[in-house]
This record gives sequence, structure tokens and C-alpha cells, in this order.
Amino acid sequence: MGAIATEDTRLKGAEDSDADVPAEAGAEAGTSAKEGPMAELLNSVGKPPFVDDVVEGPVVAVGRARVFVDLHPFGTGIIYGREYLSAREALKNVNIGDTITAKVMGTDNEEGYIELSLREARQALIWNEAEIAMQKKISFELPVTEANKGGLIIQWNGLQGFLPASQLSPAHYPRVPDGDKDRIFAELKKLVGTKLEVMIITASPKENKLIFAEKGAGGSERASLVEKYRVGDCLEGTVTGATEFGVFVKLEEGLEGLVHISEMDWALVENPKTRYRVGEVVKVKVIEIKDDKVSLSIKALTEDPWKAAAVKYHKDEKVDAVIIKYNKHGALASIEEGVAGLVHISEFANEEDLRSRLELGKVYPFTITFFEPKDRRMTLKPAG
Repeated sequence: MGAIATEDTRLKGAEDSDADVPAEAGAEAGTSAKEGPMAELLNSVGKPPFVDDVVEGPVVAVGRARVFVDLHPFGTGIIYGREYLSAREALKNVNIGDTITAKVMGTDNEEGYIELSLREARQALIWNEAEIAMQKKISFELPVTEANKGGLIIQWNGLQGFLPASQLSPAHYPRVPDGDKDRIFAELKKLVGTKLEVMIITASPKENKLIFAEKGAGGSERASLVEKYRVGDCLEGTVTGATEFGVFVKLEEGLEGLVHISEMDWALVENPKTRYRVGEVVKVKVIEIKDDKVSLSIKALTEDPWKAAAVKYHKDEKVDAVIIKYNKHGALASIEEGVAGLVHISEFANEEDLRSRLELGKVYPFTITFFEPKDRRMTLKPAG
């Protein structure tokens, strides 16, 4: 904005009355054009502004608790009432001729003005900036302001964002052996006041949702460490922590990888925390490197049991299988270690009937009804 205007430089009498605003700022300003040359002119300059559009124009008058903005050729915008009060600090030094960016709140009020909001425009521009930052994967170093049991609260450009605990880097993820939520919360609170290098992974202004991730956010030192590894590398590492979704394994000082629960064993893993203890040395295989994050596998170092099963079993064959888990579709039954199929609930009267006839840990006879070992898929039905 330019220098602060004196009363003489402002539109004469505007601080006391709206009568001296430009003629086009009256009731006729927001009206639609008639057919003819004016219509052609409007068409040539584009569409008129709609509600929620962000517009820009010069200040043409400053009245008492209101500011008028030229939105030629569509009329004159006005910032007044609650919108003026919410932006009065920014508007108190505004001068005629200063350019203002605002958001359209209404296109034709009773006086014919286009109602504008500085506050809403700033929010819209910030959300737009957030979307660009998300697309470009720009990193920010931001302080943690609060913590809750699910993660951390971070402020960015006046917006409140959330960093889920699952999106923390291995170095900051709360390592609580028994997974106690209160203890996890206590660990998260220790991060309040510290600065983390994060990036935006979700920016939704409609839902007012701003989500951050620390994983993959910058870190040139980490990037240089990751550079020496390749997919397919077989390594030894030390278990540094276990969560409900897998275990963290330190490959070297400053670099950890995650063995997801699905990569721990060919057989079903219910709780990673019971499989490995902190400090245990394990052999792992690198299966993915993305955004300076290393994904590891333990099961990839052992033979896929489905390969042997492909030769041994066939569709319509009768087999014995042990019930290892219930899910919303039915029950999982294992015919060999690491080779399990679904017994669909449709084979039973209801879920209660299924659970009463197929008890966890017990062996029952089944018939293989679908068998695709390449895709590791199989369905079974009770034999008989």
C-alpha cells in the first residue's frame, strides 16, 4: 500500500457520507449489461465475478467503516460491516489508488455493490499456497504447538495443521514397547516447542483440513545416507522399535527403515510387538526407496510358500485347514504355514453360525473352491 492518506487526499466527504463515491459505485454498478455494444464489451473482458472468487482492484473511495474498490467493468466492490471490522487494522492505512485483493462474498447487495472480504481473500490465498506447496513437496521447518494422543498440532501461515503420529520420522516416533496410549501421548508432548522439518500431504479448504508429514520432508543428510542403498540389497539391522503396523530397523547411524506388518512373515502376523525385541539384530531386504524413505522386508528373504503350494494343491481338492482369524468377510483358514484362504460368510446362516462352527485354532476339512497361487488367493468351503 502507498503512504497514509490525509483527509484531503481521500475522496472529499467520503468519511462522512457515501454520497460522494464514484457514480458507477451506486445501485447501477452491479447490474447486468443490456444487449448491444456493452454486452460485447463485457464478453470480451471475461466472466463477471462470482461468490468465492478472488478479485483485485484499486481503491476508489474510503468512507466511514467502508472501502470501495473498482472492479471495472463489472461494478464497484465494497468492504463494510463485519468484514471491515475484521480487517480494520489492514484497512486503516489504505489510500485511494492502492490495489486490494479480496474475496467476493456477494455479487449484488441492495445498494448494487459487490460485497468483498479481505479476511476471506487472505484465507483463500493461503490455501492456494498450501496446495502448491503440497504439489511441489516443499519442506517447512515449523514449531510444534500442541500434542494430542493422535499426533501433533502445527501452525502454518495462520492455519492450524495436524501431524499424525504415523507420519513422524523414525527418529521422532514414540517408541513405547507395550503401545500404551497414555505413554505415547507423554512422548509426543516432549516434542512441543521443538521444530520439525515437515511437508504438506493434504490441503482441503472445504474440509478445513491441513495435514503434515515429517517422513520424507527434506533432510539432505538423510538423503545422502539413502543414496548408497539399492532395491534388492540384503542387510543386517537392529530393531529400534515396534508398532502396531510394523517394526523400525536401524541400518546405520541416522538411517532407519520400516518393515511393515505385511512384510514380516508369509504367515499372518497379529502383533509385531510380540515378534521382535528392541536391540535384536535381524536380516532384511530393501524392497522400496521413495522420498528418502527405505522400506524393508523380512519375509522376502525366505521362500514364498505359495510357490510350493501351486504344485501341491488344486481347485476342488479336499484339504484340512486351521482357522487363524475372523474378518468381516468370514474366516481365514490356513492349509500350510503362510498359505491361507477365505471361508466366506455366505456359506453360513450368519456370523454367529460361522463362529460356532469354525473355532479359532481348530482344524476342519474343506474343499478348495478358488485357487490362484500367483496372486496368493484362495477360497474354501466346508467339506461334506
